[in-house]
Order: sequence, then C-alpha cells, then structure tokens
Amino acid sequence: MKVLALNWRDMKHPEAGGAEVHIHEILSHMARWGHEVTEITSGFPGCSKRDEIDGVRILRAGHWYDANFVLPLFARKHMKNNRYDVVLEDINKLPFFMPLFTDTPVVGVIPHLFGTTVFREANWLIGTYVLLMEKFIPAVFRKNRFMVISPSTADDLASRGIDRDRIDVVLCGLDHGTWEHLGIERFERPTIVHLGRLRKYKSVEVAMRAMKIVVERVPDARLSIIGDGPYRPQLEKEAAQLGLGDSIEFLGYMGATEIVEYINRSHLLFNPSPKEGWGLTVVEANACGVPVVASDRPGLRDSVLDGKTGFLVPYGDVVAFGEKAVKLLSDKGLWNEMSMNSLERVKSLTWQRCARETEQLLLGISGAEEITGD
Repeated sequence: MKVLALNWRDMKHPEAGGAEVHIHEILSHMARWGHEVTEITSGFPGCSKRDEIDGVRILRAGHWYDANFVLPLFARKHMKNNRYDVVLEDINKLPFFMPLFTDTPVVGVIPHLFGTTVFREANWLIGTYVLLMEKFIPAVFRKNRFMVISPSTADDLASRGIDRDRIDVVLCGLDHGTWEHLGIERFERPTIVHLGRLRKYKSVEVAMRAMKIVVERVPDARLSIIGDGPYRPQLEKEAAQLGLGDSIEFLGYMGATEIVEYINRSHLLFNPSPKEGWGLTVVEANACGVPVVASDRPGLRDSVLDGKTGFLVPYGDVVAFGEKAVKLLSDKGLWNEMSMNSLERVKSLTWQRCARETEQLLLGISGAEEITGD
C-alpha cells in the first residue's frame, strides 16, 4: 500500500509534539511492515527539502504560518506524478481540506478540534478564523472517514453532524522502551509534576494556584514544571506573586531520558488543560507508576480512569485539584493502589497496536493488498 500523509510538522521540527509522535509512530511502523510511506510537512530553519526518518520519506514545503495553503497545493502537484492508495490528513491545527485536491481516498486524522478553546490561546481574529475553518470540515469531508484518538473526539465530531459510522476510534500508543517504571526511589520531598509546552490554553496557572492548598496540608510539597514555551514569563510572574517560594519550580526543557527519571522519582502529575485529544502526558506518567489529577474534560476523561489511575476534577477548580492532590500524597495505601493500576492500564497502549489498527482501516478503505509483518 502506498500512503501519503500531510502534517504540519515532522519529527525533526524543533516544535514537534504529541501530534507529530502519533502520526510518525503509525507511519514508521507501516514503513517497517513494507508499505511505501511519504509525509508532506512544513519546513523550518535549516531543514532540507527532502529527508527520511525511520523509513518514512519526508517532503517539506512552506512554513508553519502558511502550511494550510502551501501543503495541499504541493501535495496535488506531487500526486500528478506519484500514485497513492490513500491519503492521511492530520488535522491538528487547521485542515488542509485534501478532499478538494484529490480523488484518492482521504482519511482525516484528528487528535482534537479546538472549538471555542482556541480563544484561550489566540486573539479574536485568529480564533475566529480557526473556528470558521473547523466549521467547513463536515461539508468538505462529507464522504470521508475519520480516525480519532479518543471517544471524546468522536463525540465532538458527531456533535458537528458527522455520521458515527464514518468515525473510527484508534487509541494512541506509548513508547514503552522510553516510558517505563524504573523501580527507583521516589523523591523524599512530595513532588507533583506538570509536563508539557507552556502555552496559555494549557491552564498551568490552575496547577500553581492549587499548590497554596497543597502546601497548607503537605508543607514540603513542590510543583515541578517541566517544559518551556511562550507563556513561561507570565507563569513565572504569577508564581512569584503566589509567594510559595521553592514550592513551585520551573525546570525548563529536559530530554526524554531525564524526564522519565524525574517522573519515576515523583509522586503525582497535574494536567489542568481544558481540552486534549487524548492526554498523552497522563499515560506517560502512568507508565512510570505515577497517578494523575486532571480536568474532567474531553480527552483527559478518556486517558484518566477516574478513581483508578487518578482523579478527574472540574476544569479550573483550584480547590478540587488541591484537595485530590493532598488525598493522594497523604494516603500511602491509596497511592500504591493507583500506582499499580496505572502500570497495569498502560500495558495495552502500544504503538504497534495503534499502527496495526490504522493499517487495517486504511487497507479497508483503499482496497490495497495486505502485507504481513511483525
């Protein structure tokens, strides 16, 4: 089977994140199984126009700010001389609307759509533009299938008028070679982690404000914020205003090995986001034996098994975040139970399973012959 994928970024992009990991794991597994896989993405400073990553041929064009215009036109031109069985369009920023550019079957891959949450990050002009583009998805993809990463995203699409029988849920996987329980000692100091890029819409300030409640009951507790991003200066300013001293620390960027070790030594993960496609950081923490307190919002209510691998609390409820954290940090028996549940839960979340389910979906749509492989 010959597969063409369109995504905003590839794995070498400096700002590659969870959406890029998701599509790359699928494509690289399929390439390993003998399929011919090409990915068209936007360029970045210093990049080459052609590349190969883990067996996936990479073609780069345009920039991040014009990708939704440049990439579909580039793909149409490329497909005039290159036949494909199916096209994967990763809709994780703005749609490329590939059904308008090709007669080849197109599958929309959707981690999540922004909806009105876009206004938490963008100004009204950009936010309105994103909302408008999302509103065209049901019409442009009226005959196409969608592959989504969580039941919450499936519900979102259905609420927008897309038939349920055209929506397939394929849960994300996890790199178990990286994210694993190391069996090392936890920090002596009760440590809560927030992991991810520091952007306004992630609502990291909710986690910070919850620490006022946590330290009242667990005085030596700390919140370690791992990651960097454009919202960091504002968050550091608010942290100073909270007056909690070293109970909140910004650790900045870490490599994967360093992150895994740090989380293995920590006790809890906070995810206060208003919306996720799945909540990859949740299951990454679970793989390290760490329970989670997260917003009871789309995506997170799929990745967190409430009462088993962590707690779900109302979005933005600082008191609830603080109280659930105190409960877990103060009850060793409960923490041990949730830690064991977390380790058990992630066993089925493999990228091979995710890629194989995607392969079977694409084979059914394209009519191409199956290739057997490990």
